[in-house]
Amino acid sequence: MLETSTIRTPDGRDLEVLQIGPVDGTPFVLHVGTPSAARDIPQVSRAAQERGLRTVIYSRPGYAISTPAPGRAVADAAADTRAVLDALDADRFLTLGWSGGGPHALACAALMPGRVTAAAVVSSPAPYGAAGLDWFAGMGESSAASLRAAVAGRAAKERHEASATGDPSFVDADWAALRGAWSWFDSVVAPALAAGPAALIDDDLAYVAPWGFDPARAGAPVLVTHGTADLMIPSSHGEWLARHVPGAELRLVPGEGHVSVLNHAEATLEWLAAVGR
Repeated sequence: MLETSTIRTPDGRDLEVLQIGPVDGTPFVLHVGTPSAARDIPQVSRAAQERGLRTVIYSRPGYAISTPAPGRAVADAAADTRAVLDALDADRFLTLGWSGGGPHALACAALMPGRVTAAAVVSSPAPYGAAGLDWFAGMGESSAASLRAAVAGRAAKERHEASATGDPSFVDADWAALRGAWSWFDSVVAPALAAGPAALIDDDLAYVAPWGFDPARAGAPVLVTHGTADLMIPSSHGEWLARHVPGAELRLVPGEGHVSVLNHAEATLEWLAAVGR
């Protein structure tokens, strides 16, 4: 099954939803990065399907055809995920968040007790201002400039997006992945930006604002995976999360960057399927 639909949230917004895999499969909610829309990520959905999981991806507010929600917090992802699963008549689920999707997956684990059975975050940022973490240390110039603009507020972030010309903070391993197995990645990014950068701006503002929940409240097993060469979001963020989420397992992947670490997604899916069912 590969099916795209639109669901209505209790507060009257529309969310674009993609389902891939067996209709009766255990729901697996994939929170994608910034910017991204609800499009198939075959290396992930295929590995999920092989393990009897039904992948569910929704476009966050403002991406693709999902209704914008300016000023949204990371915590709001839990309510949106709940609305999606309720509309699909699904109860308990597994979740994975990559990059900017990581905080949203953690929001579900912390704010949907009893429904999330296991959560994994890959290349995820930690909360901005987290005690004991130099948030920008080790971050590439382009990534740091983008997020510093978000810290300065919406107007500064809008100006940055209007004038940004620098290359992403990718390492050689990332570029190799994007030229090879992940060369289709623009098919996920392009529709997310079709209406402009507003949803990307909302995402970045949410990451550097209070998240609206404490990651330590995650009520399910959590796996944290991070590439040691990541310049977009340095691995110190993943290490911080693993220290502050009770019982979390940390997997640092030597030499992998922000995107290339996804080459190890199958191992993450294996962990989720084993732990969460």
